[in-house]
Amino acid sequence: MRLPTVVVLFALSVPVPAQDLPQAVTIDEAVAEAVEHNLDLAAAKYDISVAETRRITAALRPNPVLSLSADHLDLLGTDYNKINGAGPPEYAVRTDFLLERAKKREKRIEVAENDQSIARLKVLNTMRGVVLDVQNAFIEVQAAKDSLMVAEGSLKAMDSIVDINAVRVKAGDLAQVELLRSRVAALQFQTAAEQARLRLIQAKNRLHGLMGRTTRSANLDVLGTLRRDPAIPGYDALLEQAMNQRPDLQGLMRLRVRSQADLRLQLAQGKIDYTLGAEYRRQDGINGRGNSLGFFLAAPLPVFNRNQGEILRAQRELDQGAARIRALEQSLKTEMTNAYEQYQTSKNLLEGIERNMLEQSREVLKITEYSYRRGEASLLELLDAQRAFNDTMQSYNEARANYARSLYLIDSITAANVSKQVIP
Repeated sequence: MRLPTVVVLFALSVPVPAQDLPQAVTIDEAVAEAVEHNLDLAAAKYDISVAETRRITAALRPNPVLSLSADHLDLLGTDYNKINGAGPPEYAVRTDFLLERAKKREKRIEVAENDQSIARLKVLNTMRGVVLDVQNAFIEVQAAKDSLMVAEGSLKAMDSIVDINAVRVKAGDLAQVELLRSRVAALQFQTAAEQARLRLIQAKNRLHGLMGRTTRSANLDVLGTLRRDPAIPGYDALLEQAMNQRPDLQGLMRLRVRSQADLRLQLAQGKIDYTLGAEYRRQDGINGRGNSLGFFLAAPLPVFNRNQGEILRAQRELDQGAARIRALEQSLKTEMTNAYEQYQTSKNLLEGIERNMLEQSREVLKITEYSYRRGEASLLELLDAQRAFNDTMQSYNEARANYARSLYLIDSITAANVSKQVIP
C-alpha cells in the first residue's frame, strides 16, 4: 500500500489568548486553530525535529585522531652521552583515520530517514485524534445550545401559563392550589434550563482547551448546523480508504521498512573497519639528528564480537513489525465495522424520529396547551404533554448529534479528516 499524499503542518505551536482570537467559529475554523495551537499536538511535533537531529548525527563521519608524543626524555638526570649511548629523545606527531567499510554511513542515514518519516506519521496520527476530539467537542456545544433552547422554550411557555393562572385566580376562575402547582412546575423547568446552561458552559470550556486557548471566554460561540451528509461510500470503499490512508498503519509499514534498513546496518556493523595512520618522528640526540615517517594499518580481529546480538535483535524486530501490521489491520476492520453500524443506526433513528415522533409530539403539546387555556385539560395533562415534547426534542437533538458524530468518526478512521493537512 502506498503512503497517503498528505503533509503535516510543522511549527512549534504557541497557545494564543482567547481574546486575540475570533469568538464565533465554524467547525473548520475550530479544527484549524487546534492544529496550530493544541498543546498535545505542539508537544508531539517536537518528535519531528528530534528525528531531524538524528539524521544529522547519522551523516557524520568519524573524527580523525591526532596523537602527540615525546619519548626517551632525559627528565631523570641520566645525562645522555656518547659513553652510555642512551636516548635519543624522540618527538612524534601521528594521525589516525577510521575507514568505515560496508557503507555503514549510508545505512545509518537510511535508518535515520526512516525515523523521520515515522515521526511525521506519528504526528499526523496524533493530529487525527485531535481533529476528531475537536469535532466531537464542537458537536457537544451545538447539542448543548439546542438543548438549552428547548429548555428555555419550555420555561417560557410555563411562565406564560403561570401568568395566565395568576390572572384566573384573581378573577376567581381557578383555585389557588392550581396556581401553586404551575409555579412548582415552572421551577422544575427553570432547574432544567440551568442544568442545560451549565452543560453548555462545560462544553465550551472543553472546546477552548482542545483549540489551545489559554484563557476561557464566555463569548465563544459556534456557527453552522450539525453535519448531515445525505449519503456516504459503502463499507468496502471506506475500509479500503482506511487501509490506504491511516497514518498509524502507514507508520507501522514504515517501521518495518526501517527495521529492514536497521538489519542491513547491523550486518554492516559486523564487518571490521580499518584504521590508517601516519606518523612523523623527530630524533634529537648527541649522536645525530633525524626525521622519519611511519605508516600504520590496524584492524580488529573478529574472534568474539561479530555483532551477533544486534543482528538477531533487528531480525526479531522485523518479525514483530509484520505481526503488528496484521494486528492493526484486524483492529481497523473492527473499528470500521462498528463505526459503520453506528452510522446506520443513528441515521435510521434520526429519520424515525423525524418521521414518526417530532411533528406528532409538537401537535399534541399545542392542542393540550390550547385546551388547558380553555379549561378543558388539567395541569397534569399539560405537564405530561410538555415533558413528552421535551423528551422528544432531546432525543431528536441527540440523534442529530450522534449522526454527526458517526460521520466524523468515519472520517477519522479513514484519515479523511487529516488528508488536507500540510507537512514540511
